[in-house]
Amino acid sequence: MNILIWHVHGSWTTAFVQGPHRYLVPTLPGRTPDGLGRARTWNWPDSVEEVAPADLRDRDIDLVIVQRPHEPKLVRDWAGRDLPMLCLEHNAPDGDVPDTRHPMADRPDVTIVHVTHFNDLMWDCGSTPTRVVEHGVLDPGPLYTGELPHTAVVTNEPLRRGRYVGADLLRGFAGAGPMDVFGMGVTGVPDHVGLPGVQAFEDLPQDEMHAELARRRVYLHPVRWTSLGLSLLEAMHLGMPVVALGTTEVAEAVPPGCGVVSTNVEVLREGLARLLNDPDEAAELGAAARRAAVARFSADRFLRDWEATLAEVAR
Repeated sequence: MNILIWHVHGSWTTAFVQGPHRYLVPTLPGRTPDGLGRARTWNWPDSVEEVAPADLRDRDIDLVIVQRPHEPKLVRDWAGRDLPMLCLEHNAPDGDVPDTRHPMADRPDVTIVHVTHFNDLMWDCGSTPTRVVEHGVLDPGPLYTGELPHTAVVTNEPLRRGRYVGADLLRGFAGAGPMDVFGMGVTGVPDHVGLPGVQAFEDLPQDEMHAELARRRVYLHPVRWTSLGLSLLEAMHLGMPVVALGTTEVAEAVPPGCGVVSTNVEVLREGLARLLNDPDEAAELGAAARRAAVARFSADRFLRDWEATLAEVAR
């Protein structure tokens, strides 16, 4: 199957393109958001082909997966025809929750695939058929050592996204011990937090970031409102214990015995401080976190579920 898909979410797409299809990824000069092309910091197989918009009219395309509201118009403008379409929804709804209408609501010709059951519950999709295919992660292996009694956080553009990703909470959590923040747009975080011992690690390749995360003792997920951070699942695959706000899908994804999950920030602070100072408990909880993540969020399960979904949509 030839699948047209934009490079929107690099971690998710990395797992998806491990499937048996050819993946056509639009590419524009300057690699703007509508034409990022192949990933630069993830390893993608040769089945991912960069394609210029002008060439799409002459390509055989079996299915397009849209991820943003304006992409159906790009399909018509660039491919010059309607194509079988599936809408992938990465995000929890925003706006008048729980009454937020999905942009693809009441479209019987489209199937919306949510990445979490929480998203499926909260979006109002009207009569549009929906499915859930939970995340899958390429297993980096049990790399955890926890040798550095530091807190690790992975987030993109925390200062711009603010309360959504818990940027305002970082100062309080950093009081428990050294904190290392990884991701895009994190260089201003140490000044924002204003405490010694906070470092920023900008835009590392995925394998390097995994190796660095695994050296930190605890993974902190301070996010108030997002779908389900793939970095959280990757940290669990590494064997890291997690301290996480129990919001959106986290309570389902992080079962008891894998760390500390709560909506009480003080409980999280106390748990973080305890694990930073108890490497044995941290390692025990991290091993449980890895077992849970491998069992539920493996790439093999993810690809099987997607194959079943694609076969159903293509009928």
